[in-house]
Amino acid sequence: MKKASWITIGILSTVIGLYPIIYFLIDRQFGLLSSKPFELLNDNLWNIAFYGHITFGGLALLIGWLQFSNKLRIKNTGQHRRIGKTYVISVFISGVCGLFIALYATGGIISILGFFLLGLIWLTTTILSFKAVKKGNVALHEKWMIFSYAACFAAVTLRVWLPLLTFAMGEFNSAYRIVAWLCWVPNIIVAYFIVRNKRNQTEKSVANIV
Repeated sequence: MKKASWITIGILSTVIGLYPIIYFLIDRQFGLLSSKPFELLNDNLWNIAFYGHITFGGLALLIGWLQFSNKLRIKNTGQHRRIGKTYVISVFISGVCGLFIALYATGGIISILGFFLLGLIWLTTTILSFKAVKKGNVALHEKWMIFSYAACFAAVTLRVWLPLLTFAMGEFNSAYRIVAWLCWVPNIIVAYFIVRNKRNQTEKSVANIV
């Protein structure tokens, strides 16, 4: 079951991680950009932030799931560290850019708050994870990285929920306000239970040894 879940996450992360390539190949008037005003689409600063967000966010999503492979961590520690550093840098660039473009989110203040808070959580958990591993606290590093990638995976869950909600509600803006929160809050809740379960397993193992 765990292996099947990991493979599913890997496939979804790869597909959505590569998705930003579309914005470089075809006309931009599709998807989320179709809801943006002409003035915003022609604003240079917004465009830099937008492309920085989707490019490096896509890269983080594309490589982040590999870090949860036990084989990679144990058999190829150097590769694990290189991927980790690339992930942290990608999150930092994409996260900062994301905070900026969140201020212009379709749907007004509800969407803005949802996406801005997501960006803060993504950046904070990633930084805490990086600090933990620099101090040699691997368990804490893993804990924060689970939360970090749960936030990163919002890129996937957003694209699952948005078309369903838009179809059900018959209106994009209302659906987008909901998905600004729905794309990441359940992810963080799931991450919490994963972390708690790991902690309980560790405590049981220690108790058995004692």
